[in-house]
Amino acid sequence: MCGIVAILNIRHQSAELRQKALKMSKKIRHRGPDWSGIYVSPDKGTTAEEHQGAILAHERLSIVDPESGGQPLYSPDRKRVLAVNGEIYNHQEIRRRFAGQYDFQTGSDCEVILALYKEWCGRSLSRGEGNRKALDRAGTDASTFLESLNGIFAFVLYDEENGNYLIARDPIGVIPLYIGYDNDGTLYVASELKALEGQCNHYEPFPPGHYLHSGMADLKPQRYYQRDWFSYEAVKDNNASVHAIRDALKAAVRRQLMSDVPYGVLLSGGLDSSIISAIAQKFSEHRIEDDSKTKAYWPRLHSFAVGLKGAPDLAKARLVADHIGTVHHEINYTIQEGFDAIRDVIYYIETYDVTTVRASTPMYLLARVIKSMGIKMVLSGEGADEIFGGYLYFHKAPSARDFHEETVRKLEKLHLYDCLRANKSLSAWGVEGRVPFLDKEFLDVAMRTNPEAKMCPGSTIEKKIVREAFANLLPEAVAWRQKEQFSDGVGYSWIDTLKDITSKAVSDEQMAHAAERFPINPPKNKEEYYYRSIFAEHFPSDSAARSVPSEASVACSTAIALEWDAAFQGMNDPSGRAVKGVHEQAYSKSSFK
Repeated sequence: MCGIVAILNIRHQSAELRQKALKMSKKIRHRGPDWSGIYVSPDKGTTAEEHQGAILAHERLSIVDPESGGQPLYSPDRKRVLAVNGEIYNHQEIRRRFAGQYDFQTGSDCEVILALYKEWCGRSLSRGEGNRKALDRAGTDASTFLESLNGIFAFVLYDEENGNYLIARDPIGVIPLYIGYDNDGTLYVASELKALEGQCNHYEPFPPGHYLHSGMADLKPQRYYQRDWFSYEAVKDNNASVHAIRDALKAAVRRQLMSDVPYGVLLSGGLDSSIISAIAQKFSEHRIEDDSKTKAYWPRLHSFAVGLKGAPDLAKARLVADHIGTVHHEINYTIQEGFDAIRDVIYYIETYDVTTVRASTPMYLLARVIKSMGIKMVLSGEGADEIFGGYLYFHKAPSARDFHEETVRKLEKLHLYDCLRANKSLSAWGVEGRVPFLDKEFLDVAMRTNPEAKMCPGSTIEKKIVREAFANLLPEAVAWRQKEQFSDGVGYSWIDTLKDITSKAVSDEQMAHAAERFPINPPKNKEEYYYRSIFAEHFPSDSAARSVPSEASVACSTAIALEWDAAFQGMNDPSGRAVKGVHEQAYSKSSFK
């Protein structure tokens, strides 16, 4: 997982500005500890209305083409420059399409972005338009070539010839990206907000599935990722195929195993990570055909689980590992070790959201062990609960329409929660996380599945269609195990102790004046107040505070879904145990204070 920094709309280059970019980039070097690169455009002595310059900096974690894939990447004529954090899973297919038409300079999967951009510019030129107009059109119509990418990415592409730039982020926001401005009109882009804090007058998350091109009349991010399944009307009469889901997810895992370095799987013992691990293990046992050459995946697949001793997840993870045959590693941490890490965790994950902090802490500790073993990439099970309604509150969905619309809402917000947690907890130690459930092609199959087949009314188990698709790969005790949220599954005492410690650390008087100290998204409880105080020490700006979502939730629901059950009214508890009558060990009384 790499890190990028860009400074755009530069009127005059200077040594001071270059040092500023290097300083910003250094703050995210944990994302890419393998190499650093920087591009500074020539200073043409321009005015604000003319050709403007750029600086692109890159911190590299080498996964594909470790030897020659350093960044920034350049076009053959070195007129176009690209800084990108991501993986393009269909890059070989795109390279074959450009055979004999584009002179690729490296083996990097991300270099195809430059080829696609040049192709679009060429199409505009073939219509007889001037060079500047053609290049502008290439950016304003960027949705065409962005849609051809299957991968996770955030990038800045700069055209030295005319001073144009293009910024884009993957459809769901698996890769983080932030954009900011100062009073002089200079634009800043970075993988993490810590690079922008103190540099901008205002910054915010760059929206997933959007792009921004400097040639646009309206200089705002534009959506390129459009799908029919955003609407319930488009899917309500569709079929539901277990076979289609099985085949599509297998294909997604196979695509995402693309790697030139050792990789592993995160195996929590829950359904989703177990499925991904089982499929990955099947592929790791066989040789595959790639570009007419036979090559093998890494000879043994390593799986990793984390939790307190005796945690619900650990026993199930070991059961799955023994069943599928991975080399399994169980990492134990103590509550004190977890609590001691929280200050660092909040710095790296850049949020004060309670659920995210709870779940990120064990993941952060686990990532350190993974890195120490020489593994640089892991597959994870994020996204399945949002797609298939796996959270226990989905049992309360009153209709298929409500169910489907909630899954769409969850996917739209995923970049602020689970994607953020998985990416930043792992990248804190230079480990890349990949999420096959959020593969673009798989998403289309899964989200077009009839919502009626996903529903789990009453005692019907959640994600039944997914369980049916992969039950043959897993032990029965895991294939049909009730949903356990990660922050619960690492050990119930983890959350219970966090509540207790933070309730004692924050006084009633502090809580009574929470809105005065934190007028933006005032903390709703003492645990959130505690995390918010740490966050404010690291990131004191209003922009940082606004970058974190804040809404009432039960078991990770959106605020709208609280209307599904009268028992949810007045509640704000992210644990799955808050869903009474569904969770097998539900609270007898809500204790989230």
